[in-house]
Amino acid sequence: MAALKLPLQTEMGGVSFMDSSRATFHPLKVGIHAMRKDEGMSCMKRVSCSMQQGPPPAWPGRAVSEPGRKSWDGPKPISIVGSTGSIGTQTLDIVAENPDKFRVVALAAGSNVTLLADQVKTFRPQLVAVRNESLLGELKEALADADYKPIIIIGEEGVVEVARHPDAVTVVTGIVGCAGLKPTVAAIEAGKDIALANKETLIAGGPFVLPLAHKHNVKILPADSEHSAIFQCIQGLPEGALRRIILTASGGAFRDWDVERLKEVKVADALKHPNWNMGKKITVDSATLFNKGLEVIEAHYLFGAEYDDVEIVIHPQSIIHSMIETQDSSVLAQLGWPDMRLPILYTLSWPERIYCSEKTWPRLDLCKLGSLTFKAPDNVKYPSMDLAYAAGRAGGTMTGVLSAANEKAVELFIDEKISYLDIFKVVEATCDAHRNELVLHPTLEEIIHYDLWARDFAANLKLSSGLSPVPV
Repeated sequence: MAALKLPLQTEMGGVSFMDSSRATFHPLKVGIHAMRKDEGMSCMKRVSCSMQQGPPPAWPGRAVSEPGRKSWDGPKPISIVGSTGSIGTQTLDIVAENPDKFRVVALAAGSNVTLLADQVKTFRPQLVAVRNESLLGELKEALADADYKPIIIIGEEGVVEVARHPDAVTVVTGIVGCAGLKPTVAAIEAGKDIALANKETLIAGGPFVLPLAHKHNVKILPADSEHSAIFQCIQGLPEGALRRIILTASGGAFRDWDVERLKEVKVADALKHPNWNMGKKITVDSATLFNKGLEVIEAHYLFGAEYDDVEIVIHPQSIIHSMIETQDSSVLAQLGWPDMRLPILYTLSWPERIYCSEKTWPRLDLCKLGSLTFKAPDNVKYPSMDLAYAAGRAGGTMTGVLSAANEKAVELFIDEKISYLDIFKVVEATCDAHRNELVLHPTLEEIIHYDLWARDFAANLKLSSGLSPVPV
């Protein structure tokens, strides 16, 4: 495995992109005037105060339900985009357990037509979409013996139609990557609340999606455990009460490794998560802590917190899913066993709480659990944190470029084309190359364009002894 000769900021005098890192936040060379909080800032330390004009947050430091918002009778009608993936199947488990609370009106999947057909037979949606157009015949054949036949629309058009189905009140967005952006936008324009499980919707699309959601009075409800924890903690807070967000992280495969050992990391090492058995991409992201860096950006977009007011703490037990601090220094936390069904359920039931049987939803027993421990993350071991804070402060298309470059770098690492430490170098080099093309208020087309550009740039970095990436 060859190593890229692209130095990290810690190995040289500093790469210009990292000048916007958390520790030293200087003006970027793209026309953004960024300042430290002690440089002429005259505002109270509340999350509503912003250093630069960004999109309106989904939940500006508090969450209050609106009376009279319910617009349906009987079980709540939902659509699921990405029904055969992890988020989709867990959502359907919830529907199956609570048929008096939820019903499925539309399903969209990518290529797993066998599972999709089984879902159709069980949940009887009105509309079904399969993104892979070549699989239409296979889906029809799988449904040949079904006593119920839904409408089927193929391709991206079908996925969009599922997202904006007229009967759906909430759309669960479980498609991975920027492929989930267009159906999410379609759902928002149709006035559907979003159960958000697609990171790119905000990390890449935040500058476009958030103003659109406000325009259509759409609620964006986080379905990942960390942001759901924050969302649960801010319920009913008075305006201006939020002071700080504390994101918890397991620390991943290398939380107990010395920094010096990281140059020896093999793919198998990075895939040994101490707590969970997950997919390769998310497991590597947990090892690098890029998953948490991306969650910092999401927290900023969701809750309006400044980047100085979003912190990461290593919590090996993964029982506290995240915390908030209020202005009077009280700290509120949401605890529970690591189970994605709970945050998904809350996006569907909010502002209500639905009873769950302890047979299928084990209850937390703190006495059996014992101790909960915490430690500060090591910025040298996890350069991803500084990269994520820098991208967040740059704003605009930079956050999407960061996410896309990381996704490509992880793919290259898993394929053993680059080393573990090269992941950080590839991401930094890609973000640095994007500085002069940064778009602060991008259109949807520009967001998708730079997502593709970042993947291509990262994939084509050439082994070089210079200080800059050399595209092939």
